[in-house]
Amino acid sequence: MESWYLLYCKRGQLLRAQEHLERQEVNCLTPMIKIEKIVRGKRTAVDEPLFPNYMFVQFDPETIHTTTIHSTRGVSHFVRFGSLPATVPADVINQLIHHQPENVTDPDTPYQGDRVVITEGAFEGLEAIFSEPDGEARSMLLLNLLNKQVMQSVKNTDFKKT
Repeated sequence: MESWYLLYCKRGQLLRAQEHLERQEVNCLTPMIKIEKIVRGKRTAVDEPLFPNYMFVQFDPETIHTTTIHSTRGVSHFVRFGSLPATVPADVINQLIHHQPENVTDPDTPYQGDRVVITEGAFEGLEAIFSEPDGEARSMLLLNLLNKQVMQSVKNTDFKKT
């Protein structure tokens, strides 16, 4: 009888494992989310796995043996409880398929009002308040210099959220 199982894949080989498993007629599910983050100094929306390096697979162990799945390229091992691979309830899989999270942001991405520390340049070490993005690669920060509030445009790579 077909059941859902959870696999742990080798780092960076999730898509390779999925491709090889689908060739073996195994149903694969890797829930993805669109997350807003700063990549190479630019604020972008990126598709990432909801569970990095984990993949849900559905197969019948009497038709395809678990060692066949385990030895597939990119697969590291089954998630187990005891000696048997753990099964995942179909209700959990249905929830993952039908309820995709939206408006997810990286916790390190600053938003208006967040405190940041400048890590590079003339203002290195100063605390500031994130005001707004200024184009793709820069942001406006509110600095307190000599008891005066000053807006300054700073590269996104030159500060980090505290």
